[in-house]
Amino acid sequence: MAIIRRGDATVRALEGETVLDALARIGAAPPSSCRAGACQSCILRARVGTPPPEAQLGLRESLRRRGYFLSCRAHATEDLEIDDGDELRIAAKLVGLARLSHDVLQVRVLPERTLDHRAGQYVTLMRADGLSRSYSIASASDVEELELHVRVVPGGAMSQWLAYQASVGDVVALRGPAGDCFYSPGRPEQPLLLAGTGTGAAPLLGFVRDALRHGHTGRIVLAHGARVPAGLYLDAELSHLADVHDNLEFHRVVLDGAGVEGVEVGSLDAVLTSLVAAPKGWRIVLCGDPVVVQSMRRRMFLAGASMSDIRADAFVPSAAATGS
Repeated sequence: MAIIRRGDATVRALEGETVLDALARIGAAPPSSCRAGACQSCILRARVGTPPPEAQLGLRESLRRRGYFLSCRAHATEDLEIDDGDELRIAAKLVGLARLSHDVLQVRVLPERTLDHRAGQYVTLMRADGLSRSYSIASASDVEELELHVRVVPGGAMSQWLAYQASVGDVVALRGPAGDCFYSPGRPEQPLLLAGTGTGAAPLLGFVRDALRHGHTGRIVLAHGARVPAGLYLDAELSHLADVHDNLEFHRVVLDGAGVEGVEVGSLDAVLTSLVAAPKGWRIVLCGDPVVVQSMRRRMFLAGASMSDIRADAFVPSAAATGS
């Protein structure tokens, strides 16, 4: 079995054990969140040894070349000497905390240096004690302050701290950005279909802000889904954007809200196929609940969309993570 060294800690990985699990067993694990290879909060760098290729899937080529890997996906096949790759960590401070709804918090973060990011990507927000969670960027790409939307979850370590204990001016850190759910200029006439559940509206807001800023002229269909109308926390802002841009349509979709004016009732994936029955040639972005995202992607593909035109960001919930 491979030997893992991180700082002063050394552990021999057991059969089937990931690097993250092996380090956790001796109390030396890095911060982590989803433990599914999605949030990238457990990223580490191999200074000696080669990380397994499957642990580098989804990372930028520049990171792979420097030996970065996701410790939650790494079953080491050789001895590794690793560090935290602090070059990726950017000091930042909280500059705004405001409620967008009863359970969604707008968090504005100012990095110490310019962060090369695109709206719709996600960053890992890190507290001083190492607690880390990943959130999508809702602000446009040309804005220095990052706007994040955080669902306040009962018992959620980060969200409860942000909602009830953190203050403007508190020092935090950022790592990232990552993800490919962002607007790329070019083909301004191409129709866009954007759909998300819950705080999956955050990356879509960033995406549409960038598309409009770049003068996208094609039809844009944006659908936000929630369980009940109160969950449509960006209703006012998205409605305003649709009012002032003729090529933007905003659709509100809920599971339970019969009789509410302007709201469509049904599952978001089902409503989506009624909004765009023939998505061939559309650029599609899907965000939010993993089950719904997977269902929407399948429906759009079966209806004719090319997989290469579909970008998806499934919000994998935090596991019982080290550092939580």
